[in-house]
Amino acid sequence: LILYFKGDDRLDKWQDIKNQIISYSKDIGIDKIGFTTGEPFWNIEKILREHQSKGYNSGFEEKNLNLRLDPALSLPGVQSIISVALAYPSRLPDCTLDSKKARGLFCRASWGQDYHLVLREKLVKLEQFIKSKEPGAGTLIMVDTGPLSDRAVAYRAGLGWLGKNGSLITEEYGSFVFLGELITTLPLEPDRPVSNQCGQCNRCLKACPMDAIIDDNWTINCQKCLGFQTLNKGCLSDEVKEKIAGQKYIYGCDVCQLVCPFNQDKRNDWHSQFKPDYELINPVLEEIINISNRDFQKKFGFMSGSWRGKKILQRNAILILGKEGNSQDIPLLKNVLANDSRPEIRAAAAWSLGQFKQKEARDILKTQLNIEKEDNVLEEIRKAIDVC
Repeated sequence: LILYFKGDDRLDKWQDIKNQIISYSKDIGIDKIGFTTGEPFWNIEKILREHQSKGYNSGFEEKNLNLRLDPALSLPGVQSIISVALAYPSRLPDCTLDSKKARGLFCRASWGQDYHLVLREKLVKLEQFIKSKEPGAGTLIMVDTGPLSDRAVAYRAGLGWLGKNGSLITEEYGSFVFLGELITTLPLEPDRPVSNQCGQCNRCLKACPMDAIIDDNWTINCQKCLGFQTLNKGCLSDEVKEKIAGQKYIYGCDVCQLVCPFNQDKRNDWHSQFKPDYELINPVLEEIINISNRDFQKKFGFMSGSWRGKKILQRNAILILGKEGNSQDIPLLKNVLANDSRPEIRAAAAWSLGQFKQKEARDILKTQLNIEKEDNVLEEIRKAIDVC
């Protein structure tokens, strides 16, 4: 806790530095900035432990809860945390489509350049500015991969409130914002949290494809979230396959944000790094399925949605083709089922063929049943034959 008294010269000094930081953040394109103390986040300890015990975590979080709660374990002597937000586009660009080609979706957080790099670059500039003013300042940058909860930090720093879908909602930009923080030993005056404005609205709960938003203290079951499932390298249930195919997301999910009233009039399209290319954010599924490793990295490698690798995206693209139901895609799926070296991909092709419910697809599945050697693929083929 930072205590100064009226007339204390130190208060004037640190307030001046805070004002300079705010001004400089605008100069380098940071959309919103807030400040909070370096005190532990004991207020979310119960929630984090409950999520862990109930299996709601995605698995990507820091395993050590103490690190998630106490900033001092990451930076000894921490007194303040600077939270920043960058807005990203929410509206699809206007374009002319080839309606004959089935396409998938990247969620909006993957539009344009990988936000981790863009946000870190701005935070590095902010860090350098701080050290130019106070050379002895201790600092530490976190962008998504740090142990602290970006949303908890942003809320306490007054950037916005936590929506029922778990997103940080800002008044200016809605929930389409990237968050990061800079931890420092400087004693900067903290800002106040803003009040929650969700009220009785529950559109996100109703819209969630997987019912992952639990109406219990803004609780999210990350394991059920469709965005997580599009990244899941494990076996998918038939329900999840249906949802991925129906929503057409090959990476992530925007559904709960798109229905939020606070996002309806937002465009957030001024950062050139996040400007979407329609051919990349809504790629042709056939091209994703057939793309080589080299071409994948060349074409999609700069996007955050590429980090999980092409195999997961290809699996999701194959699932979507089954729901699209265009007979012209059957030969492609036949080739994948017969010739792809990866069992997970062949299993997805079997499921997808089963969705056509046509004799041609059924015959392909029966033929491959006598050739396939992998047990999990054989199981998927048998299931597909039963529904085809």
